[in-house]
Amino acid sequence: MGWNLKDGLRDCLVAAAPYGGPIGEFCFITLLRKIVSEYSFVDDLSLCLLQWKSGVVKQLGWTVSDDLLCVQEDGTVLVYDLLGGFKRHFSMGNEVSQSQVLETKIFHSPYGTGVAILTGALRFTLATNIDDIKLRRLPEVPDLQGAPSCWAVLTQDRQSKVLVANGSHLFVLDNTACTPVTPPGLSPQASSIVHMCVSFSYKYLALLTDSGLVWMGTSNLKFVLLLFSCRCRRPKSQQPSAVVMWDGLLLVVGECKETIQYHLDDDSILVPELDGVRIISGTHHELLQEVPGACEEIFKIASMAPGALLLEAHKEYEKESQKADEYLREIKEQSLLSEAVRQCVEAAGHEHEPETQKTLLRAASFGKCFLSNFPPEQFVSMCRDLRVLNAVRDYTVGIPLSLTQFKQMTIQVLIDRLVYRKLYPLAIEVCCYLKTPEYQGVSRVLKHWACYKVAHWQKEESDEVIAKAVSVKLADAAGISYSEIATKAYESGRTELAIKLLEFEPRSGEQVPLLLKMKKSPLALSKAIESGDTDLVYTVVMYLKNELNRGDFFMMLRNQPVALSLYKQFCKHQEQDTLKDLFNQDDDHEELGNFYVKASYKEQRLEARIAHLQSAVDEYYKAKKEFSAKTTEDEMRLLRFQRKLEEEKGEQLVGFSLHDTMTTLLSVGLHKHVEQLYKDFRVPDKRFWWLRLKALAEKEDWEELEKFSKSKKSPIGYLPFVEVCIKHHNKYEARKYVSKVTLEQKVKAHLAVGDVEGAAEAAIERRNESEIGTVLSRCAATTDHLLVERLNRAKATVAKK
Repeated sequence: MGWNLKDGLRDCLVAAAPYGGPIGEFCFITLLRKIVSEYSFVDDLSLCLLQWKSGVVKQLGWTVSDDLLCVQEDGTVLVYDLLGGFKRHFSMGNEVSQSQVLETKIFHSPYGTGVAILTGALRFTLATNIDDIKLRRLPEVPDLQGAPSCWAVLTQDRQSKVLVANGSHLFVLDNTACTPVTPPGLSPQASSIVHMCVSFSYKYLALLTDSGLVWMGTSNLKFVLLLFSCRCRRPKSQQPSAVVMWDGLLLVVGECKETIQYHLDDDSILVPELDGVRIISGTHHELLQEVPGACEEIFKIASMAPGALLLEAHKEYEKESQKADEYLREIKEQSLLSEAVRQCVEAAGHEHEPETQKTLLRAASFGKCFLSNFPPEQFVSMCRDLRVLNAVRDYTVGIPLSLTQFKQMTIQVLIDRLVYRKLYPLAIEVCCYLKTPEYQGVSRVLKHWACYKVAHWQKEESDEVIAKAVSVKLADAAGISYSEIATKAYESGRTELAIKLLEFEPRSGEQVPLLLKMKKSPLALSKAIESGDTDLVYTVVMYLKNELNRGDFFMMLRNQPVALSLYKQFCKHQEQDTLKDLFNQDDDHEELGNFYVKASYKEQRLEARIAHLQSAVDEYYKAKKEFSAKTTEDEMRLLRFQRKLEEEKGEQLVGFSLHDTMTTLLSVGLHKHVEQLYKDFRVPDKRFWWLRLKALAEKEDWEELEKFSKSKKSPIGYLPFVEVCIKHHNKYEARKYVSKVTLEQKVKAHLAVGDVEGAAEAAIERRNESEIGTVLSRCAATTDHLLVERLNRAKATVAKK
């Protein structure tokens, strides 16, 4: 690929993003004018051009999301997007700022994009993720008098370390220690190490000494793969190789100590890739890559590989030559037709020229016609992948991905890269073509488009027009959060547009936080109430409570009855004093009375309790709640009565209910005081008789119970007397009251005391078939046969009538 950078790469800082990413170039043109350029791989196409007006730049680099990092001499890192828009900045700490940046490395770790800095104090500072800055100051390198001859960042076991060369000595710096290391096969007395490079996968490491010795091994420095002093032989395929460049000479060094040499015409830089090395100069951008095995097998001279024969067969078939049949027979005789198709499909994926791809795929399709059970998935998948790759490799897009890189980075990352370049139509076409799930594909792209548009829309357009245009475009897209788009509009200073966009957000839980952030509290409260989510309402109410003064807060709640009701519920459990203020403000005397009543039960002193009850009485009268007022006054009289009895008799009574007070007094024999309470508080007769009946039975004061039954006619009847006596296992006392029981309850009373004959007499007298049946069920057939006969005759007589 050719281009023309006017000033070449001389006196420039250059950084290229991996996976065919963009190139950042910082040109030192004069002392007063500096330019940062970002290039995509497109002929004469620059993504942006910036006039640099900030501090001295020491290093450029790219993040995993294609943002450009510019590291300044004072340790400040500026972040720009692909189109040159400033996003943010951060500092690498006070120590770096004071001692200045000497050297910088930008690297990728499992946690994200990291920055490593060597300061003027010869200390290393590391941040493994620029999106969550946590600075680590690494240990000091012993005997380091000046800048190290070279250093690199290693990522091993999810931990980032720094490998430093000080002359011929190597040190590994981690969080806690500086460890000297010696690569196997490299003598400690060797010449100074002047350069080192880590492979794209961080698995391998290459070292170059000032004597021209190349050491290559694993990055943990435990195994050596190569020790080489530059000679010119060709390395074998499928081996780890190092690429060395100096003074216009490019040297590829293999594990077998064989080399390949290339001569470069211009100043160039090397950029490691997953499957090769990019060579970038002022006029060209090239990819140095080992020829894939399938391509080598098919295209090498005089190849007899199955794929090569199938390709020739197809060419002859297009010429209508009988040689096509000869080639096919030769492949079939070796039973290699499936292998031939596979080779052609694989080779097509590694080719960059569409015409070559088509030729290979046609040959594969031709071979498939002679196979009955060849699975089509590989062929279909390759056609689909190539169509996407050719689209993004086009000069108007400029992302020259190889198939290996595409498989490694995944389709999601490719879509992200298209979105970063604002190539929304192409991103949507790719999503639709690959049938990506909507929430991961089209919807995500449209959301990015909407966020970009609301931030960069023409100021002349009204907010309503913009909001409508966005909603129409996103109408059929599933799973789009309008709150994210509204957030972008708000961050761009278009608050009204953000509010209008939020109207399209169906989830109130997404609307409310942003409305609060925009200081639109009344609207946020209304949205929370409309949602019916009490937790959301409470969230807004608590926010308003902290943000507004007390008067404004209460006034806003008064306009929203639902919110006010929920806040009152909260105050009942958490803030009693606030609840009282709310009732006072609303002149709600009934609730104030209830508040004072509840507060009285929390007081330990009787005087304070009575004072609260008196306040409650006053509020009830203001609310014209006569019953509540009278009841509260009765409570006050009872408390005073209880305190008086406590002082006179020593019984603990204060706080008891009227019922419990009377029960306690009966249990200690204070019948006169019980009578007084009965009269003073107008206790209903039935309630009083039940209360006294149970209390005397519990005490087993049968004599007093008999006197009580004769005091006057019982309002509850005399069956309860029988039942209470039976309950306390006293049939003798129970029989005293059977005769007093009404005729309707005679049968039940006789049966309760075990008098079956008496029950029979009462049942026959009442001529009640149900009662006769009940008595019959209690009779024993052997001992009471006469009684049974009598009852049966009575039952028959009743049945006839």
